[in-house]
Amino acid sequence: MYMENRTSNTKTFVKNRRASLISAIFLMATSAIGPGFITQTATFTVTLGSAFGFGILASIIIDFVVQQNIWRVVSLTKMYSSDIANATIPYSGYVLAILVIFGGLVFNIGNIAGAGLGLNALVGLDPKWGGAISAFMAIYIFSSHKASHFIDRLMIGFGLLMIGLTLFVLFAAHPPIGQAFTETLFPSNIDFASITTIVGGTVGGYISYAGAHRLLDKKMVGVENIKYVSSAATRGIIVVGVMRYILFLAILGVVASGVTIDISSYAANPASQAFQAALGQLGLRIFGLILWAAALTSIIGAAYTSMTFITPFKPSITIRQRQIATIIFIICSLAIYLIMGTAPVSLLVFAGGFNGLVLPLGLTIFIFIGWKRADLMSGYHYPHWLLWSGFIVCAITWYMGAMSIVTIFNYLR
Repeated sequence: MYMENRTSNTKTFVKNRRASLISAIFLMATSAIGPGFITQTATFTVTLGSAFGFGILASIIIDFVVQQNIWRVVSLTKMYSSDIANATIPYSGYVLAILVIFGGLVFNIGNIAGAGLGLNALVGLDPKWGGAISAFMAIYIFSSHKASHFIDRLMIGFGLLMIGLTLFVLFAAHPPIGQAFTETLFPSNIDFASITTIVGGTVGGYISYAGAHRLLDKKMVGVENIKYVSSAATRGIIVVGVMRYILFLAILGVVASGVTIDISSYAANPASQAFQAALGQLGLRIFGLILWAAALTSIIGAAYTSMTFITPFKPSITIRQRQIATIIFIICSLAIYLIMGTAPVSLLVFAGGFNGLVLPLGLTIFIFIGWKRADLMSGYHYPHWLLWSGFIVCAITWYMGAMSIVTIFNYLR
């Protein structure tokens, strides 16, 4: 009887651990695949063609190093990122929290706007109504006592749905796959501006911390779990990378066929045009469903992750109090969207610059912990390869952050 109970408990533990890892993988992946990412990918594929494959590859490599470091340090220290920063450099956690929460709020306005556009393309619903309905769906999820369960199932289901639908469009578009693979590894044109933009939009801000904080909430922490955490981070990057690349190939197929896609006007929607060119009205409906799924999961991911950064201001916050704060966060995002009627471009640009600083600031602190603060990680010996690759990515992201600030000043002048 004892052996049977022990075997049953072991199976339950393994099952719960697998579920926790999968939920973190898809929260990170779906947070990284939002409306902004879809639009950016379409725009750069139109302008750069097959050569944009290299930009996607570069973003995946940078993403891998960032996520491996952040997931590892959060798991080993058993603290949220803002608390880790405060424990390392006094008051830096407050700065990091303010940057993440502000950037998350502004980009959540864009997520709600994207959800409205998605439902408009899918069923013809007015974008404001579509945005409001999507925001209230997210509010309903966070108001439930089973919010954690709903979030996990929604992220996994919608993540797989987006990949499946995009694959369907890819096969219909018949992209030049051989040329795309060649240009990915040996690009004829390297555009650093596109790499900076795609990294900022898919790695920067709250996105870097989404999966790691989900694992922390699921109690998947400590040295004993580090190999599973590291493996989950790698799988998360693979999921994100697959989605990025198949979206790129789907749009590339349309571009390579000679279809002209308008990217010159502010109102242009290059991804919508590409999907419609590939499959007609069916393509437009598929685009609407993908955009809505990407936006809704990003609303949830942005709200959830941003509110994990309020612990420096209220260390004793309960799970229920954080759910209430998350609901308020979504309501504020929705109210601003409804008042302004669309995602406020100037605020999005401004927040983009802030997010350009969030990544290098947080990553620098985490690399310092891996280098000098083994005491915060139960004496864990940090891998040298991860430290050195982290140093390199830190330098790259600080440069990207500086370029983001330059973009802000040029835009606001």
